[in-house]
Amino acid sequence: FVYIMADVLWEDRDVRFDISLQQIQMRPGEKTVDRLDAIEDTKGNNGDRGRLIITNLRILWHSISLPRVNLSIGYNCVLNISSKIAQSKLRGTTEALFVLTKCNNTRFEFIFTNLIPGSPRLFTSVIAVHRAYETTKMYRELKLRGALIQNKTIRLLPQEQVYDKINGVWNLSSDQGNLGTFFITNVRLVWHANMNEAFNVSIPYLQMKTVKVRDSKFGLALVIESSPQESQVKSGGYVLGFRIDPPEKLTEALKEIQSLHRVYSACPIFGVEFETEEKFEPLEKLKVQYEQDDVEIETTEDQSDAFAAYFADGNKSKDRDPVYSDELGLAIEKLKDGFTLSGLWEVMPQ
Repeated sequence: FVYIMADVLWEDRDVRFDISLQQIQMRPGEKTVDRLDAIEDTKGNNGDRGRLIITNLRILWHSISLPRVNLSIGYNCVLNISSKIAQSKLRGTTEALFVLTKCNNTRFEFIFTNLIPGSPRLFTSVIAVHRAYETTKMYRELKLRGALIQNKTIRLLPQEQVYDKINGVWNLSSDQGNLGTFFITNVRLVWHANMNEAFNVSIPYLQMKTVKVRDSKFGLALVIESSPQESQVKSGGYVLGFRIDPPEKLTEALKEIQSLHRVYSACPIFGVEFETEEKFEPLEKLKVQYEQDDVEIETTEDQSDAFAAYFADGNKSKDRDPVYSDELGLAIEKLKDGFTLSGLWEVMPQ
């Protein structure tokens, strides 16, 4: 019997531009944490008033006047969040939120300006929710040899409950196998060796690609295949085998995992919990009629993509050739046209 998991999570692991209305909608388990209605995308849409929606998985921005112009920034792509001075067409020289990201080996920089003077919510909400995301990776990532067990008992995560504990489970990762214990919870599967608690694995339902029973050199085994390695956050495509005796007990464990995964899929627990004092209308009440333009857009190889304006280094796709700098006495990357070495050291243009 093979149980195939579906509905791949992308919201927190990708940076996307001008997405469809369907992709803007909250996926199961995704919640709106905060919403700010007067935010300018200073990097790519300077002078355009927009709405910023902060969820437990990503940052969404869309133009108020043209909702199809939008951004989706997954927290796992974020490298750095900082506050810097920017030039806004709507507010002039002002403090703005800089978000540096990396997705598919490409760096993007986003600059958001709050058009309401004196409001710190743009900074506090984004930074706090991203920090909460970073500290709850155990809900979403496969973990090997972690601090999972204490005194032969699983260390439960917030909102986690143990539904079953199975003794006498063999981990088939080595030739002789290792005898251990299986914990089945509402969030993940955890196994640890009885002789060494540090030899363990935590497999969130979110990372499971397939679960099946098949023959092995040890007999019938429960085989769990995790998500393939497509980005730095995914689990690496592990194939983990476990033997549970007798076969009837193995079948029961498989059915239990299948049932709990279906419940989890209906409303996933991502672990990111955050509350704001100020209440706001839910996203469902803010839907904007999405109209399809009655035009055909012809694309060519020379046409720039929508995300070109957000490159952290302009349109740079590779390093420029090195040249010798008399000023520094070093070989440096050739500067772009119109730039000077002294100008790069200026925080603000003179």
